[in-house]
Amino acid sequence: MLTLLAKGLHEMGLEADSDRLRLFETYRDELIRWNQQVNLTSIVDPVEVEKRHFLDSLTLLYALPDRTESGAGISIIDVGSGAGFPGIPVKLLLPEARITLLEATGKKVSFLSHIVSLLGLNGVEVLHGRAEDVARLPAYREQYDVAVARAVAALPTLAELCLPFIRVGGQFVALKKGDLEAEIRSARKALHTLGGAEARLLAVPLEQLSDGRYLVCSSKLSRTPDAYPRHAGAPFKRPL
Repeated sequence: MLTLLAKGLHEMGLEADSDRLRLFETYRDELIRWNQQVNLTSIVDPVEVEKRHFLDSLTLLYALPDRTESGAGISIIDVGSGAGFPGIPVKLLLPEARITLLEATGKKVSFLSHIVSLLGLNGVEVLHGRAEDVARLPAYREQYDVAVARAVAALPTLAELCLPFIRVGGQFVALKKGDLEAEIRSARKALHTLGGAEARLLAVPLEQLSDGRYLVCSSKLSRTPDAYPRHAGAPFKRPL
């Protein structure tokens, strides 16, 4: 029963009981089943789902040192959630965290709504829309402790998509891998413009994820100017 995931969690100093591991198992099986009809992910091997989706998603917890054991009091928006990564695995480990899964593709939104209902997750909102539009709505702008993105875009673009959602004092986290020095340099202007601090790198120390994975983190120092994010598509076409 998801032995690789259990081993990785133990290495992180975390534990998941059998009931929680069964929820991960249901999530995995349903992801693979839906993926036969809807293009949710290119990763369909069960062991690879464990490692490259579940465990990779949970590395976000390295960036949350002040979290409570249950996640009570923390709010996270997962920007470009896709099939629910990293938001749903984080919710399964931090059941009292408030999670918003923001996704622009309708078929993926349908899967997210289905899996949240199937797993019985409370305190999870599935939101259909683009970050550039949703971040301008008062109900979501600067309302979150953490905005996270995984495999969505380069850092200057991610900064513009994520920082408008974060309250002052919160943080932006991007899950990345590889040589990131040039990308971090290219994001300095964007982070400064949008109210973020200089990016810092946290290496992922897990044996199972030994391919150079990092968390790129930036604290929110000041409010994001009203001009940002720009209209839909602009952060991708013309990064700051």
